Amino acid sequence: MSEQAVNSLRIPICASSALAERGKGVRFPVTAWGDDAVAFAIRYDNVVHAYLNRCAHVAMELDWNEGDFFESSGLYLMCATHGAVYEPETGRCAGGPCRGGRLHKILVEESNDQVFWIPDEYVRPAIA
Repeated sequence: MSEQAVNSLRIPICASSALAERGKGVRFPVTAWGDDAVAFAIRYDNVVHAYLNRCAHVAMELDWNEGDFFESSGLYLMCATHGAVYEPETGRCAGGPCRGGRLHKILVEESNDQVFWIPDEYVRPAIA
């Protein structure tokens, strides 16, 4: 599949209603840099954001229970393993051992009460 064809894909993640403000995220399968991986979508300030589920400190998944990405105040995404915290709007490290790192942001669109993600050169549809 050509780069242009991959970048024009809109892959459904979930219904818009599945993402409550600062609530549980929705995980979805991807291929990242050629390996099976998981990404997630969350809603923050009424905007959907998506990231590769991989901490910038150590390449581990962030959620402590499936879909639980926000820390207790609901202001930051947090890695359950080492406590790194990230800004939900940008994925930029806001504290902890991630020191200036950031989560890999995935382009998303919300239309017709659905949330979709758009592959990029690094994160592609999961290999079936």
